[in-house]
Amino acid sequence: MKQNKYDDPAFFSAYQQMNRSVKGLEGAGEWHVFKSLLPDLRDQHVLDLGCGFGWHCRYAREQQASSVVGVDLSEKMLQKAREMTEDDLAVTYLQMPIEDISFSPDQFDVVISSLAFHYVKDFGELCQKVYHCLKTGGTFLFSVEHPIFTARAQQDWTVDEQGRRLHWPVDHYQEEGMRKTSFLAENVIKYHRTISTYMNDLIEQGFRIKAVQEPMPTEEMRKDDPLMQDEMRRPMFLILSAEKVSPAT
Repeated sequence: MKQNKYDDPAFFSAYQQMNRSVKGLEGAGEWHVFKSLLPDLRDQHVLDLGCGFGWHCRYAREQQASSVVGVDLSEKMLQKAREMTEDDLAVTYLQMPIEDISFSPDQFDVVISSLAFHYVKDFGELCQKVYHCLKTGGTFLFSVEHPIFTARAQQDWTVDEQGRRLHWPVDHYQEEGMRKTSFLAENVIKYHRTISTYMNDLIEQGFRIKAVQEPMPTEEMRKDDPLMQDEMRRPMFLILSAEKVSPAT
């Protein structure tokens, strides 16, 4: 059984209060970079893995995508997504672990994912499944928590006696695997992997990497929230864009 913390009432309640849950894409610190890497979605068939509240699905339809499929394990997430989605003929939400997807060959033009793959144990196997259902020339674009962020189970700053943030510690970076960490005051299982593993798993499946980005918050975000200034001191997110260009080996 895949981990599903989002259907826990207390956890889900806390998640709903996060800035990105309230404001949607504009409340997501990495969205301005993610958006810039999206291809033209007009008349495209789009798959969103770990779609959550469906923000990216609805954005794709606003950009005139022909169809959008959103996949998420959480029933509560998808219930909220359906409530917020008026275009239910072109947008379909499926409840399943993203590791278990099984779509037709060449079914999608674009596959996207936002901050979901660090919950997936075998990223290479998932890449293989995405490659299978993506058309040649199609785009695979995703964001994850940066490996600098996931390396330690204690994902937090080192502070002094007054609580001032001294630095972001990095340790056990090369030791990939499960991390039992804390998110929204709950025990959450994540999977740490290095930047090179993310990139090499894509390459081994036949993808060509087009862009690698480590987003920083915008100046406006830093003005609105003083703590955002600390996000200039270490990357919190990693975004990769890849293209399906050749048969998998």
